[in-house]
Amino acid sequence: MSNERRLKGTIGLPQAIALYIGAVLGSGVLIVPGLAAEIAGPASLLAWGLMTLLILPLALSMGLLSSKFPNAGGVSYFVTKAFGPEAGSLVGWFFLMSVPIGAPVAALTGAGYMSAAMGWSDSMRVALAAVMLAVGLFINIVGMKVAGQVQIAVVLAIVAVLMVVIVGAVPNIEYVNFKPFMPHGWWSVGKAASILFWCYIGWEAVSHLSEEFIDPQRAAVKGVTIAAVIVGFLYFLTAFATVGTHNYNTAGSDASLVLAISKLFGQWGALAAGLTGVFICTATIIAYTGAASRLAYALAREGKAPHWMSVLSKRFGTPIGGIAFLALCFVAVLYVYASGRISLTTLIQIPNATFILTYLGGCAAGIRLLKGSFWGVRLSWLSFLSTAAVFPFVGCAILYPVVIIVCFGMTRGIRNRISLSFKFRS
Repeated sequence: MSNERRLKGTIGLPQAIALYIGAVLGSGVLIVPGLAAEIAGPASLLAWGLMTLLILPLALSMGLLSSKFPNAGGVSYFVTKAFGPEAGSLVGWFFLMSVPIGAPVAALTGAGYMSAAMGWSDSMRVALAAVMLAVGLFINIVGMKVAGQVQIAVVLAIVAVLMVVIVGAVPNIEYVNFKPFMPHGWWSVGKAASILFWCYIGWEAVSHLSEEFIDPQRAAVKGVTIAAVIVGFLYFLTAFATVGTHNYNTAGSDASLVLAISKLFGQWGALAAGLTGVFICTATIIAYTGAASRLAYALAREGKAPHWMSVLSKRFGTPIGGIAFLALCFVAVLYVYASGRISLTTLIQIPNATFILTYLGGCAAGIRLLKGSFWGVRLSWLSFLSTAAVFPFVGCAILYPVVIIVCFGMTRGIRNRISLSFKFRS
């Protein structure tokens, strides 16, 4: 591959850390602490503690692969190196077709908090979601250096708000709220842990930006380690504050953090809660839009996607072909949602299986590609097994990757027939 066909290295360590945090610290921090507490009570903190310990190997397995094989293809490229081009392309399409749904879901979630805070209609919610998606697309057009700088500012704002909420909740934390500690038994802790897993999905997304790391070894490994510690710390403290103040059950478990913000800021609480939701979800959109557009470019560069997806901006050197593909998908998803043909709950569930399969592919690749690293193989195995344990819970979402596999197989068959026909005529 010639240098002209590679993306420019513009992402330094601070930007990488911000992108990792933005990809992982998503809308889950707004709703999952309350949902987990509703399921397991104060014992949900055990689930949070367990997942906080597990995120480091999950993150490092992706970081080690990104440092060793920096490529816009990310997990798709890792799987190609480990198991061949067809497997790599399929995993790439799993991720590529997850983001066109996942990003609008994040936008609608963030816009939903602002709409609820301001009393806006559902049409205003869709309009705000469209603006959030447009911001994510535009920032990725002008380049990951700018995207990384914006992400730093957004992540700092998120961390500041969360820390203010956590510190502000301390006076309201009462010992009685931790009793009984395990009202629903040990099974409830495991059930809560399965929900918490979704809060830590996102490490694989930044692997698609590794080709643009100035120093892949430093940005990928050190960046992901720092980000994992920060994310784990914020998630656990947020959950602790939620349980300690009992901001769930009667208040609505899906609004526990929003309630805490409203209490803390008084009459400005609703606006602060809405802005927090918008900032958190916009950070996720920026990271995932960047990852998916780079993956589209990489697949097209290797002939595994339409050629127009490999078009680069002459001014910024960014994959505008991949960004255009995402823009079309975002418009379609928002249109379907606005028409009332599908609910947000259904949209959330659709890409679950494809996200997990992408992660499983990356972990399996790590087991094979990191054989020279004692810890690399063990971290990959731990990541693979913990991710596989969650897969049986995806339910009907398994139909989405099945559709992708069928379309992938049909396209492959048509391509092979055209190739054979061309050779025969020659």
